Amino acid sequence: MNRKPIFDAVRKMLGRGFTQAEVDALDAACAAVEASLAGSITNKPAPKPAAAAVGKVLGPAGSKLIKSFEGCERRRADGKFEAYPDPGSVDGKPWTIGWGSTGPDIKPGTVFTQAQCDARFDADMVSYANAVSKALGAAPTTQNQFDALVSFHYNTGAIATATLTKKHKAGDFEGAKAEFMRWVRNDGKVMQGLINRRKAEVALYSKA
Repeated sequence: MNRKPIFDAVRKMLGRGFTQAEVDALDAACAAVEASLAGSITNKPAPKPAAAAVGKVLGPAGSKLIKSFEGCERRRADGKFEAYPDPGSVDGKPWTIGWGSTGPDIKPGTVFTQAQCDARFDADMVSYANAVSKALGAAPTTQNQFDALVSFHYNTGAIATATLTKKHKAGDFEGAKAEFMRWVRNDGKVMQGLINRRKAEVALYSKA
């Protein structure tokens, strides 16, 4: 930071020059402000690159389902949200914030406002919807099926390799529905929360 404009402005307000003690005090105050600003910049989450939709987009039903299971957790007294370790993983990874958002910029000490949580969710949904669109190709897919698959992929990251996807693309929708329930473990442990989520995804997938 160039401190000269600050010194000049204060000198003009005082109508005189500084004593050495005043110079030292003002210099220390500027240094403290600089350190504070540097800390704020260091801790500011890196913005997630915006992605453009390339296929279907997540519908309201899918967004509602995902948010109902992700929640917007760890709200602080000041109204902001802090990152937290995955409670179902042995090593606590990945670190998560807001509506289940993860990534290299989400780590211990990361803090988002509500607006940042919402914006990150919207950006994530475009990326995940794009991945589902790519995995499905031209396979006939209703909006509800698509939304259920985006929820599945957001939670598992497995849309490109799952047998569920293969069965859906083959038109075996009953077989695909059964595949959802194979994904109920985290680090090898069956989780009731995942059972509930898979059932909700199957229910949405089954809607006309």
